[in-house]
Amino acid sequence: MENTQRICLECGDALHGRADQKFCSDACRNSYNNKIHNDVTSLMRNVNNILRKNRKILLNCTENKKTKISRDKLIQKGFNFTYFTHVYTTKKGSIYYFCYDYGYLILDGGYCFIVKDLNEN
Repeated sequence: MENTQRICLECGDALHGRADQKFCSDACRNSYNNKIHNDVTSLMRNVNNILRKNRKILLNCTENKKTKISRDKLIQKGFNFTYFTHVYTTKKGSIYYFCYDYGYLILDGGYCFIVKDLNEN
């Protein structure tokens, strides 16, 4: 049997216990995994923050379930047209861009038509 010292991948302390153990504690395991996935997590966090902000802007601009607003007003409020969660195309070919349950249709003349979930009755 080989006599090699196993060490924690995060802090370097000696490991005692299971043969497949990689970390000395949950804290070291979490710290190690957070470092490994930090770039992806950071990107996802930033995108989700933008999407939440977009949704909040659409919500605050909506009267009842449908509202028409200028694109410039949305931009002034900090809306980012690059990010949305999904796209819905109607039978007539109109394309709605959604941030979760609030969406918008880009109209001619620099306006947007804001709606709350088209599938909701």
